[in-house]
Amino acid sequence: MRIAAICGSFHKEEITRMLEFATDEAASLNCEICEVVWVPGSMEVPLALERVLPRDDIDAAIALGIIERGQTQHGLVMGQSVTRAIIDLQIKHNKPIGLGIIGPGAEVEQIESRLEPHARAAVSAVVTMQN
Repeated sequence: MRIAAICGSFHKEEITRMLEFATDEAASLNCEICEVVWVPGSMEVPLALERVLPRDDIDAAIALGIIERGQTQHGLVMGQSVTRAIIDLQIKHNKPIGLGIIGPGAEVEQIESRLEPHARAAVSAVVTMQN
């Protein structure tokens, strides 16, 4: 299984670590993260997915990002919009997309403990759905 990883670069250090966990999980499941696309943030993830999912050399994708809690509802609205777009893209392309976006509403102290489980779960989900 060939998986594209769409990564939000707003929290690049943390997302780089998530990508390492995802790559390890993919290898343990006899899959490969064959393409990594960096985008500015979670809001740009759906467009990047739309660009890679039609390709025959991509079987699935994962989205890695972090949407922190802010002082307004912006993150919540963005998180809901991005998630809805990801669901729509799965259906449109009939290819699984693993959601490895922490948040919305993640507090700074919550992020570290979620990096590995979110990354690994995103890969596991697409492998499960591909079978």
